[in-house]
Amino acid sequence: MRAMLIAFLATTAIAVGADYLLDRAGYSTIEYTSGAAVRID
Repeated sequence: MRAMLIAFLATTAIAVGADYLLDRAGYSTIEYTSGAAVRID
C-alpha cells in the first residue's frame, strides 16, 4: 500500500512539474508555426 501511495504522489509531482516547465519553456506550437500576417484569437 505504501509503495502505491508513493507512486501516485510521484506521478502527480511529475505531471505538475512537466506542465509547469513546458508552459514556461517558450513559444507554443501555434505561435511558433504562424507568421506575422496570421491573427491568433
